Amino acid sequence: KVNFLNRVEKEDQGMRARDLFIEPEEAAEEVEIQKPPKEKKPKSPKSNYAVVGLYFYPNSVVEIAKKISPSNRGELEITSINQFYLKNKQLKVEILDDDFTWLDSGTHESMLEASNYIHTIEKRKGLKVACIEEIAYLLGYISKTDLMKIAEPIQNNPYGKYLMEKVLK
Repeated sequence: KVNFLNRVEKEDQGMRARDLFIEPEEAAEEVEIQKPPKEKKPKSPKSNYAVVGLYFYPNSVVEIAKKISPSNRGELEITSINQFYLKNKQLKVEILDDDFTWLDSGTHESMLEASNYIHTIEKRKGLKVACIEEIAYLLGYISKTDLMKIAEPIQNNPYGKYLMEKVLK
């Protein structure tokens, strides 16, 4: 969704979290609208919305990350950073529209499901999912010449052929 990326890039410097409707039993951090998340992966979620891990942070996140302490699990938690932005009224949460799909890959089964989904989409639509070179080209970060330089060395494999098709359009 290039328009989505353009809009996020041009917005203010507050942190943005993107949420998605999911089934309650799926693994994710719970979101309560207007309230901070109380726990990670709750057993009885209060809604079908969850923070799925698509965050856009301003550069100030580096300094914030340096100040957070490890959790009880001994890890630095992204939730701590999100809580900082929430406390400072710089956290914005948006619900993803129906054009977005969240694919969990935290288990062997979910990784297989995600792989099969991506394969099906690419095969049926003739598009690559998350093709970074194509996205960079469409956003104007690289030129047609740049895209061709990237594609030429790999033009004999399916990915390279896909990029070359984009150059020739």
